[in-house]
Amino acid sequence: MSEERLRGHVRALAAGIGERHVWRPRALHAAADYIRGELESLGFAVAPQAYEVHGVRCENLEVTIPGGARAREIVLAGAHYDTVEGSPGADDNASGVAGLIEIARLLRGSRPERTLKLVAFVNEEPPFFYFGQMGSGVYARAARASGDDIRLMLSLEMLGCYRDEPGSQAYPPFLGWFYPGRGNFIAFVSNLRSRRALAAFTRAFRAQSDFPAERLAAPALVPGVSWSDQLSFWRAGYPALMVTDTAFYRYPHYHRPTDTPERLAYPEMARVVEGLARALAQLAGSGA
Repeated sequence: MSEERLRGHVRALAAGIGERHVWRPRALHAAADYIRGELESLGFAVAPQAYEVHGVRCENLEVTIPGGARAREIVLAGAHYDTVEGSPGADDNASGVAGLIEIARLLRGSRPERTLKLVAFVNEEPPFFYFGQMGSGVYARAARASGDDIRLMLSLEMLGCYRDEPGSQAYPPFLGWFYPGRGNFIAFVSNLRSRRALAAFTRAFRAQSDFPAERLAAPALVPGVSWSDQLSFWRAGYPALMVTDTAFYRYPHYHRPTDTPERLAYPEMARVVEGLARALAQLAGSGA
């Protein structure tokens, strides 16, 4: 896994394009074009799912690695490419998009038993979060209407912050009694209904990577547990989990103008992304 490729994607999105959302449509479209170009350069056909918000064309961007004997079963990973107003969004969520692109690079040419889908989602951030125009909500509702058999959805939500100093990791009330005090791990988080999928993915990641990983299945009302695209899939009845560096529980630049590319830890991020790709391949039953 190339740290420099990850750094390049984050710089292109957060520094080159910057703040990107429907109130800056040129930037939002530039981000979509960048992602499309990177995926097409890897040999993928990119399928857009377009819809309009406030007169602005918005797109989810999907690539598919066809499955074999269990092709009807789908394993999906996704990351949102928009930002909140006022932030260039290096960690939130250029890091997740960079990871998605590099997972696509690592998995191209694989021959999975289950179908693998990789999706860049638009409009995750407020005011769309929790509402009908959220990109992942549009996608998940369409998948349910089509009868898609999604066995696991993985939301890549902030992958770039790792801290070794004592006390660098915070938690919702009481959880700090059970988890590390240093923010040097990746977290896998789900609601209670997705706890089996959470356990299966965590086992796969730990089998494929020695990077520190923690997991939590908790009610969606726990602050942060539902705060990304996995929520849309829970609402559609699919098992889903979030992969995260824990956002504001660790990263002081969350949703701020200071969320810039130089603040991320690319060596650790590269190890995480490689482990995620290998775990996805394991769960999809991929062969070389």
